[in-house]
Amino acid sequence: MYYTLLILLILLVAAERLAELAVARRNTRWALSRGGREHGRGHYPVMAVLHVALLAGCLAEAPFRPFVPALGLPMLALVILSQALRWWCVAALGRRWNTRVIVIPGLPLVASGPYRWFRHPNYVAVVVEGIALPLVHTAWLTALVFTLLNAVLLTVRIRCENAALAGAAA
Repeated sequence: MYYTLLILLILLVAAERLAELAVARRNTRWALSRGGREHGRGHYPVMAVLHVALLAGCLAEAPFRPFVPALGLPMLALVILSQALRWWCVAALGRRWNTRVIVIPGLPLVASGPYRWFRHPNYVAVVVEGIALPLVHTAWLTALVFTLLNAVLLTVRIRCENAALAGAAA
């Protein structure tokens, strides 16, 4: 029964990802039409594969792990909170939010919403979700592998994003 609920949760997260991609496609067209430049294309496919692997890993590992309510329920709460933070980021950035690194020269940095406190709050959501989602059903190996690979990827991504933003401000 708990595995069935996990499948439902993973399907909901996958649907959320598809909604993100739809918003990102629309925002990409808008940004490019205003002179936006894409940076870091090389790491984008790796990021996409890693995020699909997170969902697949949860489904593959969970049948071999017990559901532990004392762990699973707080992790579910963190998954929900990470989704809320992600969409708060989307709302704060508006048309400038994207899954790609696209910067429109001359626009100031957004300093509203969660960007008042964190430079990269969307990545906080990604990190929390990457740990919490697998642990909803005690898939600790998926959580560990995703977190380690994601740390490497985020190092590249954040450097790319910071450089792109610095270049646009210059």
